[in-house]
Amino acid sequence: MRRTALLASATLLAGLLPWATARAADAPAPVPVDRFGGEVPFASQPAEGIFTWGSDADDPPALRLAERTDAPEGGTVLTGTYDISGYGGFTHDFAATGPAHDWSAHQGIRLWWDGRNNGRKIAFEIKDGGAHGEASELWTTSFTDDFTGWKQIEIPFTDFAYRTDYQPVGGIDHVLGLKEMWGYAITLPPGTKGDFALDDVELYGRADQSLSASVTTDAAVHPVKEGGTAKVRVTLATTGSAPVDEPVTVHYETGGGSAGPGTDYTPVSGTLTFPAGTASGTARTIEVPTRKDRTAEPAETVPLKLTVTGAKAPAETPQVVIDAHGLPYLDAGLPVKKRVADLLGRMSLAEKAGQMTQAERGAITAPGDIATYALGSLLSGGGSTPTPNTPEAWAKMIDAFQLRAQATRFQIPLIYGVDAVHGHNNLSGATIMPHNIGIGATRDPQLAERTGSVTAAEVRATGIPWDFAPCLCVSRDERWGRSYESFGEDPALVESLETVIQGLQGRADGRDLSRDDKVLATAKHFVADGGTAYGSSTTGTYTIDQGVTEVTRRQLEAVHLAPYRTAVDRGIGTVMPSYSSLDVVGDGKGAVKMHARGDMINGVLKDRLGFDGFVISDWNAIDQLPGDYAAHVRTSVDAGLDMMMVPYTYKEFTGTLVDEVKAARISEDRIDDAVSRILTQKFRLGLFEHPYADTTGAAAIGSRAHREVARQAAAESQVLLKNRGAVLPLKKSEKVYVAGSNADDIGNQTGGWTLTWQGSSGNITRGTTVLQGMREAGGDVTYSKDASAPTDGYDAGVVVVGETPYAEGVGDVGNGHDLQLSAADKAAVDKVCAAMKCAVLVVSGRPQLIGDRLDEIDALVASWLPGTEGEGVADVLYGRRPFTGQLPVTWPRSEAQLPINVGDASYDPQFPYGWGLTTRTTVPRGGAATLRELGARAAAADRTGADRIGRELVTRARLLVQQKVGERITQAVAKPFADADHLLLTGRYAKAVEKLAEAYRAA
Repeated sequence: MRRTALLASATLLAGLLPWATARAADAPAPVPVDRFGGEVPFASQPAEGIFTWGSDADDPPALRLAERTDAPEGGTVLTGTYDISGYGGFTHDFAATGPAHDWSAHQGIRLWWDGRNNGRKIAFEIKDGGAHGEASELWTTSFTDDFTGWKQIEIPFTDFAYRTDYQPVGGIDHVLGLKEMWGYAITLPPGTKGDFALDDVELYGRADQSLSASVTTDAAVHPVKEGGTAKVRVTLATTGSAPVDEPVTVHYETGGGSAGPGTDYTPVSGTLTFPAGTASGTARTIEVPTRKDRTAEPAETVPLKLTVTGAKAPAETPQVVIDAHGLPYLDAGLPVKKRVADLLGRMSLAEKAGQMTQAERGAITAPGDIATYALGSLLSGGGSTPTPNTPEAWAKMIDAFQLRAQATRFQIPLIYGVDAVHGHNNLSGATIMPHNIGIGATRDPQLAERTGSVTAAEVRATGIPWDFAPCLCVSRDERWGRSYESFGEDPALVESLETVIQGLQGRADGRDLSRDDKVLATAKHFVADGGTAYGSSTTGTYTIDQGVTEVTRRQLEAVHLAPYRTAVDRGIGTVMPSYSSLDVVGDGKGAVKMHARGDMINGVLKDRLGFDGFVISDWNAIDQLPGDYAAHVRTSVDAGLDMMMVPYTYKEFTGTLVDEVKAARISEDRIDDAVSRILTQKFRLGLFEHPYADTTGAAAIGSRAHREVARQAAAESQVLLKNRGAVLPLKKSEKVYVAGSNADDIGNQTGGWTLTWQGSSGNITRGTTVLQGMREAGGDVTYSKDASAPTDGYDAGVVVVGETPYAEGVGDVGNGHDLQLSAADKAAVDKVCAAMKCAVLVVSGRPQLIGDRLDEIDALVASWLPGTEGEGVADVLYGRRPFTGQLPVTWPRSEAQLPINVGDASYDPQFPYGWGLTTRTTVPRGGAATLRELGARAAAADRTGADRIGRELVTRARLLVQQKVGERITQAVAKPFADADHLLLTGRYAKAVEKLAEAYRAA
């Protein structure tokens, strides 16, 4: 039916019902927002227009204006089709060059929707305040398409909630003022393909006081010790802080919870009145006395029902919670094992299932779900941050989540986790370390431990006790998008740097976990994620990540499993399995997803290696297992997973897990084992005694002391691959021409997993770029990013090139990425190096193919991804520190050589594993005789266990060999040279010198 007919019917009804006429006259006329008659173009900011968006190239919907005879208004409607895998939708932004719109006179916004009766939710968002539509505050709600044909959807402004999962800018005022509106957006449902039709978006109704006035409580949960008095603060707030025009009353009454009136608490009831003219911010307090009965018991709840007239009521009924008391598990003096046994014996199956569940914090749209589902854990995925993204906001957010857990029977605290993989990388202003590949280049276990300590301190100071790090993958193919998450290609190198675990957790027995500067660490991704074969991935467009690792049992043990033995010995608290599949030659299983390999998780990790922590799944990883959802849950739990990272399906997971146990398809013993492991770590972390954030160390976040550690790590991670004519170090008296895409880009320098999952280019966080570091070092520097500025009159050039950020399989070679420099970077290298002596720095997560330009480059540096402290790079460029870094992976001549690794039978790289020139002032001299002497002394070090002396002797031999080899790295040199570094890391010093002597003879 056309809208004219609908209006005619409404007019007839109004004539029959006088009260309807009076009501319509009282309301302002509807105000059009979008008629879809062509008056608003398909365009984007700064012009007014409609535009689409999505998480990838396929996700934005296809829109058009279509003639429809059934259009509710006019003759055209907006129609579209969509097929969304991540997220997608469209926006109508008002012109940024015009004034914002004032919607404050109206009750809400409404639209006509052509229903498909598919039961899917359509998210509707409005944009309030700020500079323009794409820098505004976002408020959201949704409606359900559970009807057929045209229906007018009315959405009162009181239904909109402030978005907590994403805001384009920092918080503006967190108040839906409606006086400065910049448009609306519709998010279409992901999953199956669909189409839609929309017409006539308009403002309707008259604003009422409940839109501008609200009653809030200071918290939804009010814990109180038995016998104490809970004080619930009730506050009146108004938009713009104006006094209320009409009185607001709040009737309150206790009752209905698990606590007994008259026995556990004294019932209260009454009415609070805020008269007309009451100022915004005025508060009243309701007191609820509790009683002591001297009986040990779980927590009990006392709901405080509030009935509000004249203002918007609180979103939830506040609860007074009488704390659990007198039970053995609450006694901090008891051994952890006894506390766990006592608590476990009291828990229901549903409570145990909740402990095994981890949800993404942005998915908790109803905060009460934390208690309803007795959730054990929350996480922030990459880029999932509070607004504003400050230490204070993180602590406040996590404390609010922990408060919710206090409303459960046993008040089991949440364990909150983040991917702090190179510093507290989700937090703006945190100290960002070099990625692991750079730490691998340092060959410095003590420094690795210090970087872990800084990370732990900054993470714990924001209220987070759990870090999904370190990655112990042994990267065997640099086409892998996660290469930079690895310390290197040699398991011995990875093992040597697992000192980072002590930096994160403290002592191996777990006694330091309750400290305010330590966190629970996670060894990931178990096992062999770094060995996946190129082309084996079946995940979207990935080429290698989440693929298949095919190995013999011996290769599995020696290469990929070895770091986990060390991690268990070091007391690692949690382990995360890999998305990838494992195919062990000869075991008859074929390629099986690691999340389903009980032989590896239960059999090897827990039983053989003796791992006593808990196993956490990767993000939605169980969904990649075969079968229906019940099979996913059953298979993964039986394989040994103790907690499931099910970011958005926590309700489905807990329900399914309970059903599977009740049906005896999962044993209760397996559940009890999992929950015992989880509770053990929570007790060790001291969360039962101190669930809330200890922000004592917050002032040190991003501090000079912390950044000095990152600066040292950046300096030690720099690998000098070539230095013809001693171009490096530079002299401060030299005029230096700096160019290249990565010279002055903190985002490129820090890489993926920085503020967001994928990272991004540009000035994304506080830090010092390489260019800024050179200037702060006192260098005489001129910068031209594309080398377009004249090149005459300079003593030396520094060209900083490399990659832009990526993470995981998004960065796989063949998935929009390769190992070549960009055309702009190649041009900058060519121009600068043709005009002057030059040093090229490669800022990247993996080796880049540079061989075709190597002859024209005087000095070449593998800078990896050095983090926020570009001063550390400048330190070695200007000689404040010597170059000491060594290659943690083999640098190939061509992509055709990949995979290429130390120990390969055929090994002819551009630069071998372990290569790294130095700019120390004293470099060892000598020849074959010197090497023989070093070998004899190394043999003595082997016999006496003098590791420090043995390492020093091998280092002297390595530098001596590199000096002779120079730029003439042949296959005969490369293989024994690389083998020597592996032997050094395994403590076979005499054999390492013997291999270096072989390389020396071949040079």
